[in-house]
Amino acid sequence: MQTGQAWNVQSLMEAGDFPAAARMLADQLAALDADQSLQNDSSTDARASTKISDTKRARTEALYLSAVCARYQNDHSAARSFVQKLFDIEPFFGRGFLEEAHICRAEGKAREALSNYQRASEANPAILAAWREQIKILEASDQPAMAAHARSELNYYESLPEIVLRAHALLNEGRLLKAEELVKDFLMGAPRDIDAMRLLADISSRVGAYDEAEYLLESALLFAPDNRRLMKDYVLLMRKQQKFAKSLNMCTKLVALDPQDASALFQQTIEHMQHGQNQAAIEGIEALLAKEPNNPAFLLLRGHIEKALGRQDTAIAAYQRAISVRNDNGQAFYALANLKTYSFSDDEIIVMEALLEDGRCALDDQTHLNFALAAAYEKAGDIDRAFAHYGEGNRKKKAQSRYTSAVMHTELQRQKEFCTPALFAAQGGKGCPASDPIFIVGLPRAGSTLIEQILASHSQIDGTLELPNILSLSRALQNASRKTTARTYPANLHDLSGKEFYAYGKAFIEDTIMHRQGAAYFTDKMPNNFRHIGLINLILPNAKIIDARRDPMDCCFSCFKQLFAQGQEFTYGLEEIGRYYTDYVALMDHWHAVLPGKVLHVQHEDVLDDLEAQVGRMLNYLGLPFEQACLNFHTTERAVRTASSAQVRQPLNRSGVGAWRPFETHLDPLKKALGVHYDADRYQ
Repeated sequence: MQTGQAWNVQSLMEAGDFPAAARMLADQLAALDADQSLQNDSSTDARASTKISDTKRARTEALYLSAVCARYQNDHSAARSFVQKLFDIEPFFGRGFLEEAHICRAEGKAREALSNYQRASEANPAILAAWREQIKILEASDQPAMAAHARSELNYYESLPEIVLRAHALLNEGRLLKAEELVKDFLMGAPRDIDAMRLLADISSRVGAYDEAEYLLESALLFAPDNRRLMKDYVLLMRKQQKFAKSLNMCTKLVALDPQDASALFQQTIEHMQHGQNQAAIEGIEALLAKEPNNPAFLLLRGHIEKALGRQDTAIAAYQRAISVRNDNGQAFYALANLKTYSFSDDEIIVMEALLEDGRCALDDQTHLNFALAAAYEKAGDIDRAFAHYGEGNRKKKAQSRYTSAVMHTELQRQKEFCTPALFAAQGGKGCPASDPIFIVGLPRAGSTLIEQILASHSQIDGTLELPNILSLSRALQNASRKTTARTYPANLHDLSGKEFYAYGKAFIEDTIMHRQGAAYFTDKMPNNFRHIGLINLILPNAKIIDARRDPMDCCFSCFKQLFAQGQEFTYGLEEIGRYYTDYVALMDHWHAVLPGKVLHVQHEDVLDDLEAQVGRMLNYLGLPFEQACLNFHTTERAVRTASSAQVRQPLNRSGVGAWRPFETHLDPLKKALGVHYDADRYQ
């Protein structure tokens, strides 16, 4: 909408002349509909892309104002039609939820109004009216805890400088560059404004500039060390980077400031679960639910804790309760599917389909619902519908990702280029001599959780989780090279001193103590560590490394079906998965060539065929005596937080072998990307 037209519409609406404003908006929408540039999303020309974006934004605004005009004229049907058209363009537009809430309230539907006001606040917390209206409904319905939370949020956003509040609103409507421009200009005149620094850190985090976001938050904390919002932002940012020691430390400080703060206690409970402090996690979530039994986030976390401990029935009950409290809870539906043993009822499938058809739940919930429905249809044998939902769920995730196969290929090629026999001859043996770690690497869904469960059943091995330390070190080495004249990682491995290699290895051992239970050895099953085996060998020359590998079609398609929390962006497309698998095998071949005997390759199908022989082979490689408990791995009681947590508590079975075959007609892009790793004759 042109500036002059927007001003005229606004003036008419402020004067109460809604029919005239509606007519002007109708003319504007007709003109926009006639502009075919909105449909030319495939254009790569920068000016065309800008025009498309501007037209889309103008149409969204015109539809929103049209809905407002229709509602003020008591034409709720027309108002709702405009809102639906708006959601067709922007499915998570905060002011769209606000308008839907106003319509519901005008119709006397308090519960639906509250739900939409809450959705508006989730989509765009800077919409003050959404907080004000939900407070009224919550107080009238005797929900004091939720009303108090909403009032606290309203007070905070009302306290922000006008420019910072506007930047918040722009950011949450997808106008990131404009929001960044506003907040940076504001900080020029107020360089110590905590809320502006928080917002700029949020913007940096959203584009993946985590180092910049971390620096901004740490700087702000120097000015306001007890600012609870800053502290919570810091916890979430550290957790996103899997810097769990930092997130736990900040959580401890946060709770100490106010031991009654439910949101802080919630974050602390997550930390307890992440660090394997199971009893503390259980006690924490029970205390939270005692105060807020209908809080869907608390119920979801309860389910996750129970799942990790192998308590399927109580996990299911918690997830189902979370859905009963908020039926558009896509994460809870997916959590049920991710148990791998749960079967959805026909009614649950109908509800999920209706939520996707409605299109108004959050983008994240839509993604989770697609994966949940895909699992439901696969179990029911409706392969085409299952694949359609797997495809849509991955498409939504891929749209939010900046991953490209070409960039990853280059990254892995650099490992082969610089991690040479000459490097290991010159730098080998200088690291920390500890022999404690057992790294289990490979691709996700390749059987690494099974291997870990087998090994963790041994009396001398602690099973931990997917530790982030090696990935964090590789990023630190990469960032260090950007700030100096040193070569980039991994080229700079040639330049480090023996003292540095030793320090990095020692730091790994010390930083991972929090995850151990006192055994002589421990596992780290971060699959992506296969990219950094050269680094591992240099800092921990006596560490053991097991490569968990699985049939390429089974492994790759299983990755495509799995919605990973983070860190596995290559799984969002069949071609991307196939290319990643190919690059992974090529790099593992390189490691075997330059570090002969260092890595033990364990094939998943061999474990299924002869468990005892493969257990003996692994323990022999580790230099440990055979223990019967390793064969009875499914009876070992320990927390497991991966997607395979249910399977590893059952005796071995071959149910996952060939699971891709029913979907074969859809998998040509994967077969092509796998190249020589797809042997058509072998699969006959």
